[in-house]
Amino acid sequence: MQLNKSVIFLIWALSFIGGVFVESFWTVNLFFGWLFLIGAIIIILLNYRNRKIIVFSGVMLIFLLGVYRTNVSLDKIENVPAFNKKISVQAKVVQEPIIKGWRQNVIVLVDGSDLKKFFRKNDLQVDKKKFLQSKKIKILLKTDPYQKLQYGDKISLNCLLQIPKNFSDDFDYKMYLANHGIYYTCSQSKFAKVEKSKIDGYGFILKIKKTLEKNISEIIPQPEATLARGLLFGGSGRLPKELQTSFSRTGMTHIVAVSGYNVTIIAEYLMLAGIFLGMWRAQAFYLALFGIFIFVAMIGFPGSAVRAGVMGMIILWAVKKGRLANADNAILFAGVIMLIINPLLLRWDIGFQLSFLATLGIIKISPIWQTTFTDNLGKITWRKTFFSRIQTLGIKEIIFMTISAQMFVLPIILYNFQTLSLISVLVNLFVLPIIPITMLFVFLTAVLEIFFYSLAMVFGWLAFWLLKYEIGVVKIASSFNWASLNFKTVNIFWLILYYLILLAIIYILTRRRVKNIKKIF
Repeated sequence: MQLNKSVIFLIWALSFIGGVFVESFWTVNLFFGWLFLIGAIIIILLNYRNRKIIVFSGVMLIFLLGVYRTNVSLDKIENVPAFNKKISVQAKVVQEPIIKGWRQNVIVLVDGSDLKKFFRKNDLQVDKKKFLQSKKIKILLKTDPYQKLQYGDKISLNCLLQIPKNFSDDFDYKMYLANHGIYYTCSQSKFAKVEKSKIDGYGFILKIKKTLEKNISEIIPQPEATLARGLLFGGSGRLPKELQTSFSRTGMTHIVAVSGYNVTIIAEYLMLAGIFLGMWRAQAFYLALFGIFIFVAMIGFPGSAVRAGVMGMIILWAVKKGRLANADNAILFAGVIMLIINPLLLRWDIGFQLSFLATLGIIKISPIWQTTFTDNLGKITWRKTFFSRIQTLGIKEIIFMTISAQMFVLPIILYNFQTLSLISVLVNLFVLPIIPITMLFVFLTAVLEIFFYSLAMVFGWLAFWLLKYEIGVVKIASSFNWASLNFKTVNIFWLILYYLILLAIIYILTRRRVKNIKKIF
């Protein structure tokens, strides 16, 4: 293997991710950490002209950097002062409230200096007070859904402040919130608005989103309207419980999640619109990037949407440059940047794991499927006819991309949900081809309702039947007893072994593919 810049970056990026991974699951002894650090520096000083030694030493240093960055975040969580008393503070709503059943979750920011006044009354260690040096501290406020709050509201808050507690062994709720920068929850709340929200740039985008959601609900009946909103803006929480289970059993939850797939569809439509309006392809590409930013903003910049936006942009860039098969470094670069900002993502954010691995799977495996089933097997007459027909329908890409993504995310799904959908690929085959046109009709319904109600009704009617078909397919598929399998806990050792074997197979097949291409030319 030649140690060119691309290979060196690949090795070092994986080293950093490896350091974050090891520290997330097992604590690295600081003594050994310092020992490795000193050893790496000595090796570099003695062999600074040897390229391979420098790269190897860099692996050690960057691995330790990943360990250190993760340790800093975990240490911050350990130093959060415990508190279980009522507080009275000024707070500001910083995200759009989320209503789930009979509960409303509101994320507010509180000034750290205000909290100090309450913590000083308690016997706290000095080192734990470092946490309160933060100018703003994020708190999850739990209240009933009837108390109307919106982004930007300033409130006078009285509530019971507590460190989040885990309610079961299956889900680490405390780390889930910490991953989102939330270290306290507030219950038994009473509040009064001190100042209503002022419309800023972000608030204006949220207002547009609410208007579009309202228009969808007015024209399209339930539960199709909820699915329509999920396709455009993400989120399956408002679907009926029975329908949520059906989506889960058939492996179709990703279409109502904020994923790279949704983002890519939106970007493709924006590029087509730009070209239709007379833009050059490069100009339309930047229009699509701007559209992705607006889409992520509408959802409220949650971590899942930001990751989906980044992954969607990378796929868009790779397709634009014709480098889909060589975009793995771009994916790794995006992953490393996200982990530098927040290393807790790797273990405690399933959305990051699924988004990152699914995108990587599409980039690494899709070209192999293309070569194996289209170029090689396509030489046989009947197979050539078969693949040419399904390519015309656009189904081939769906099959290849779905299987590629599933191969990379399968262990994560088994580890976190102990569920394996046996019918996912088949259902994706029947549903995914019409998702783009469904999203287009839903969007036109929402926008045209403002200007041309009659035309909006036409697109709403078309969208309704497509949505009804999608829900029908999912319900029928989930009704089969064999649609999914449930497992007990999966040992992380099997996950590591699976990915090592998978990467080895991909490496061998990729090398063989490159050799075949060289023979042709």
